[in-house]
Amino acid sequence: MTRAISLHDVSKTYTRGARVVDRLSLDIAPGEFLVLLGPSGCGKSTVLRMIAGLEEITEGQLLLDGEPANDWAPSGRDMAMVFQNFALYPTMTSRDNIGFPLRIETPGADPRDRVDATARMLGIEDLLDRFPSQLSGGERQRVAMGRAIARHPSAFLMDEPLSNLDAKLRNRLRAEIAKLTQELGVTTVYVTHDQAEAMSLGDRVAVLRGGLLQQIGSPREVYALPRNVFVAAFIGTPRINLLRGLVRAPLDGAMTISLGKQYLRLPEPLSLDHQLLRVQQGREVIVGLRSEAVRIAKPSAARAGEVVLTGLVEHVEFQGHEVLVHFNTGSRPAVVPELEAPRPSERPVRRRRREGAGVLDRLKGRAGALRAGPVVVLDQPDGDEGGGAASPEPRLPGDLVVRTTPDIRLRHGMQVPLLVDIGHLFVFDQHGERICPSPDRLPDLDA
Repeated sequence: MTRAISLHDVSKTYTRGARVVDRLSLDIAPGEFLVLLGPSGCGKSTVLRMIAGLEEITEGQLLLDGEPANDWAPSGRDMAMVFQNFALYPTMTSRDNIGFPLRIETPGADPRDRVDATARMLGIEDLLDRFPSQLSGGERQRVAMGRAIARHPSAFLMDEPLSNLDAKLRNRLRAEIAKLTQELGVTTVYVTHDQAEAMSLGDRVAVLRGGLLQQIGSPREVYALPRNVFVAAFIGTPRINLLRGLVRAPLDGAMTISLGKQYLRLPEPLSLDHQLLRVQQGREVIVGLRSEAVRIAKPSAARAGEVVLTGLVEHVEFQGHEVLVHFNTGSRPAVVPELEAPRPSERPVRRRRREGAGVLDRLKGRAGALRAGPVVVLDQPDGDEGGGAASPEPRLPGDLVVRTTPDIRLRHGMQVPLLVDIGHLFVFDQHGERICPSPDRLPDLDA
């Protein structure tokens, strides 16, 4: 039997007043594989421990199959947890480690048949008589997973189970976990800070920051339509290009987004999303471009919806199957400061209240700043106000990273024409909230 898990406005506050989870609501369907993704310290492991009953819920309600379960003991929740550090008993063999919870649940019963069946499923039959000190990291993790699987639980809770392994072994075990959970059909909640794991494993991904839910959706949805700058920057490899822009929408001319020394001219007739950008006239925005939204080609090869930029090659990363090229386009990069930090920072500048701005507008602005954090500009020119806080991050080469094929030969200092697909353009406001594509519209993900 598998289990439905629901969290309704769940919060966790420790004795010193630190709120690590803030009004989190999630509905996990029976048999679903949900990934909790976010930077270290964002509260995702705390959420997992509250579901397991290892942490008390300060506020809100946990429902298991529709029944209130805040006060249920961990043993009564019928869940199995796989920890980051394996948590094997060093004086027990692999057979005894896997069979230990079975002996606790049904004293006097012989667990050997279920242990042997689990070992065959994981391919560790030859490891059953070894102690943890005689196993490699990957073998220990398989034994830890076997201990969870042998119980036939209603839900698996996995707390970064692969983070202590090398990259090659992580990839292999990731595929094994996906296959096993699919075959078993058991509800799985998986915690990780690795977006590659999240995208490859989850039916849905819930992105957390500072104890707040930023976005939840399928891996394709959160990649193709991030709700804010934080989600856009946290998901995707290489990281999305974020550039500081200024919308110019004259009544008698083409609409453009100035990037400093160059600009993006929006093709006419304007799409509905781009028409809505007119309200941003004269305002600073953040332009987001994935590396695949830009290609290296002559202006004469431009397709419908592509506009021309020019870039100066600053760095070339050879990846074997692809090449990442760092260009200097004269743009001003924008970053989400402390992107890897667990909690959003306060906005660095308190701006004067706008004339005529209502209470609702001010609340929306504060909520946006809390969810996405502030946006600052690297290499800010003198005299520019707002967001001038120095960033501890080193200056990266170039301001635009483009993914291309390894057959293209480029060298440092070359001036190269670039074609930008405006159809894959993201625009975020100063608080980091997405305004283009329009928040209530979903692009054609099958195109």
